[in-house]
Amino acid sequence: MTPLLDLAAHVATLPTAPLGLFGVDLEQLLADAGPWVLGVVALMIFIESGVLFPFLPGDSLLFTTGLLHQQLGLNLAVLLLTVAVAAVAGDQVGYMLGRWFGRRLFSPTGRILNYENLDKASAFFARYGGKALVLARFVPIVRTFVPLTAGMARYRYRDFAKWNITGALLWVLLLTFAGVWLGNVTFIREHVDLIVIVIVLVSVIPVGLEIWRENRKAKARLAAYQEEHGKPLNPES
Repeated sequence: MTPLLDLAAHVATLPTAPLGLFGVDLEQLLADAGPWVLGVVALMIFIESGVLFPFLPGDSLLFTTGLLHQQLGLNLAVLLLTVAVAAVAGDQVGYMLGRWFGRRLFSPTGRILNYENLDKASAFFARYGGKALVLARFVPIVRTFVPLTAGMARYRYRDFAKWNITGALLWVLLLTFAGVWLGNVTFIREHVDLIVIVIVLVSVIPVGLEIWRENRKAKARLAAYQEEHGKPLNPES
């Protein structure tokens, strides 16, 4: 199993945030923030992106904010710019924490920050490079973990910054505009919770596609080996 598949399988066993922030209705949370709503959204995205608190609902937060931005009195361009900067800055903090503190942030028995995950993520970067940073953006929990590991693995900062910005922009634009566009449909306005569920499901599609590609490659390698050697591939050899 590849490092990406290992990491994805492990993430599937981790607890995730409920719809909303620990049971709090996101729509109500945003409304209660009043004039501070933009700062609240940016702060939550920043914290989830790089301050080792992976259980904030970043995907559903972006979608809901896009859906309700007019009611909240938010200028869409300002919203997109502010949240994108927060996402990039959060990942930068995560990267620097990993670079400065290294393995001291991990423990052998940690639920998420353990040595096994560090080794998998290091191999993940060695194989996938910048693509890992973009894919991770769309996977809850992993997007918090990956920048930290990139710093620990001493991934070149210039490359990290380039792919970090690319991934953050794609994530913010796609999730926020999904809310904006779908918000014009009456059904969507009346079924926000259902849409949040859909967004969470969509957010794991990149991992699913990568698993599918890896399975195809593995089958092709096995078929080629059997054709060349005329016998089954022994995994232990």
